[in-house]
Amino acid sequence: MNPNQTKNDAITRQEDDFAQWYTDVCKKAELMDYTSVKGFIDYLPYGYAIWEEIQNFCNRKFKAKGAKNVYLPMVIPQSLFATEKEHVEGFAPECLVATIGGGSELSDPLIIRPTSEILFSELYKRQVKSYRDLPKKYNQWCSVVRWEKTTRPFLRGSEFLWQEGHCLFETEEEARDDALTMLEVYDSIGTELLAIPFVKGQKTEHEKFAGAVATYSIEALMPDGKALQSGTTHYLGTGFAKAADIEFLGRDQKLNTPHQTSWGVSTRLLGALIMVHGDDNGLVLPPRVAPIQTVIIPIRGDKVPAVMEECHKLLDELTKLGVRAEIDETDHTPGWKFAEWEMKGVPLRIEIGPRDLENGNMALARRYNGAKDIVPLSEIEKIPAILEEIQAGMFEKAKDYLAKHIKTANSWDELKAILDEGGYARMMWHEDEELEMKVKEVTNGGTARCLPFNEKPFGDTCPLDGKPADRVIYFAKAY
Repeated sequence: MNPNQTKNDAITRQEDDFAQWYTDVCKKAELMDYTSVKGFIDYLPYGYAIWEEIQNFCNRKFKAKGAKNVYLPMVIPQSLFATEKEHVEGFAPECLVATIGGGSELSDPLIIRPTSEILFSELYKRQVKSYRDLPKKYNQWCSVVRWEKTTRPFLRGSEFLWQEGHCLFETEEEARDDALTMLEVYDSIGTELLAIPFVKGQKTEHEKFAGAVATYSIEALMPDGKALQSGTTHYLGTGFAKAADIEFLGRDQKLNTPHQTSWGVSTRLLGALIMVHGDDNGLVLPPRVAPIQTVIIPIRGDKVPAVMEECHKLLDELTKLGVRAEIDETDHTPGWKFAEWEMKGVPLRIEIGPRDLENGNMALARRYNGAKDIVPLSEIEKIPAILEEIQAGMFEKAKDYLAKHIKTANSWDELKAILDEGGYARMMWHEDEELEMKVKEVTNGGTARCLPFNEKPFGDTCPLDGKPADRVIYFAKAY
């Protein structure tokens, strides 16, 4: 929070209780509300509008990569779900199962989808007969249900909104390329929309998706030093396709099994957005994802009609410039309005009063750093450029924080100290699930986040057991 801003007393300070601060922001900024069923929330208009901006961005990117949107049922027959053993073992504890329909007990209970690999496999079994039918690149926007024991709005819910892409390819090379291509698309959500720098890489064997050959992820780092897995892509190999008995006539005139991928991001991105940029006054939204990019606050507009006339004129001009803007015409005091729109994270505030009007000026207040300028009303056309400056400034601020919280661990003690302080512990690594579990135990919850891309080895042994190591790994405590 900028030191010149007045603290909003409705929100707990981050340093006092970060978890309560997060809940306060979700509620006070009217992003969501709790329901009568634990883990299920109401998405309120302002929160859902942010999700719509993410959807719009992703749809453009997905379609540019050849994906098409579809919608599949929300229920999976238990008998069908059981066809992929490894997948079932991974999700069984989290499944919500319907056993009664129309007052009668179902002979084949229905699982409320925790994910839809099996449903897509069944669809593709009907659609794919020849190599000419490939590739298939479908995506759906939907909700899924996973019966979580511990829930928190947007971050981990019994039901959450997401998109899930499911694709079939003729060759392994095409499928692996798709998984990595979509990971780059997900990374662009951070760099181009949310102003969040992600660490991206491959998951360890222990952390990969149930039934996958390889899982890749984007990981964000929160202000409390914990990591947040923010999106994943998977190369699934041929396991799901074989379980569904999908075959196609190949170019060699023989029956072949297609290679499959899946990829998804969820409303977890809202949680990342809140935490990465928020401060003690509430949300701080990057302009490109903000439902309202600029709010106009009339000062004494009820007493001076010319002020309101100028506000509406500015609103018209901003709309023509492609800026999402609103006027706050409520009868609250200016101070109340300032605090309210700061809490909602609106990137830029324009203030106009009688004196401003007389001098031909307006006051501009930037949310992310508290900077305030007096500029001529005639310079309204500069607002889009100012919003882009804010977007870039927020991304650089987040990048700087990330860079300062990646530290190298050369021993057990250093690993524990880094994770206790918060941030990523960077080490040389070899694949060892038992050692991975020991790290979690010794560090009180530290987990392997990913084997990051574009990181050159900086040694040849693992500092934890002295064995040969050829990969870099990041450990962190995580949500």
